[in-house]
Amino acid sequence: MKVNDEARAKLLQEVNYLTDEELNWKPSEDRWSVRQVLEHLYLMEGGIVQTIQNQLTKGEQHETATKPIERAVDRSTKVEVPDFARPGNTFCTLDELKEKLTASHKVLEQIESTVPKGQLEAKSYPHPVFGDMSLAQYIPFVGYHELRHIEQIQEVKESMKATK
Repeated sequence: MKVNDEARAKLLQEVNYLTDEELNWKPSEDRWSVRQVLEHLYLMEGGIVQTIQNQLTKGEQHETATKPIERAVDRSTKVEVPDFARPGNTFCTLDELKEKLTASHKVLEQIESTVPKGQLEAKSYPHPVFGDMSLAQYIPFVGYHELRHIEQIQEVKESMKATK
């Protein structure tokens, strides 16, 4: 969870001083607001938690090779957002989003601290970019995924500054 905790701290550092209006500001119709990025992150983390839980109870054992998940931070390759992680357009406050991010993070931490690593390594689930990936690798993947989107948040904030 080290990369996850570091990514989360960096994420919160990027958004903590934003007003709720700035948080919900969109640079254009086809780009996400910071709020939408944050919503996407907790939806993705929650979806991964569900996947891990389902695979632990129902999935078959299928070990797989280690994947280069640190490449998730490379934004030069666009990835289609899964429907379950697509953010909506509803106005939210930073406090509301931080609560949801904290809740999804706690459940992932709980899995990491209570499920034996061998169980997480013995089962896998297909990832849209990396193919079959062990459940163990899905945990740090969440952190690398957040780091990817921190860059996106920085770009939105730069666009915001340019319009002021």
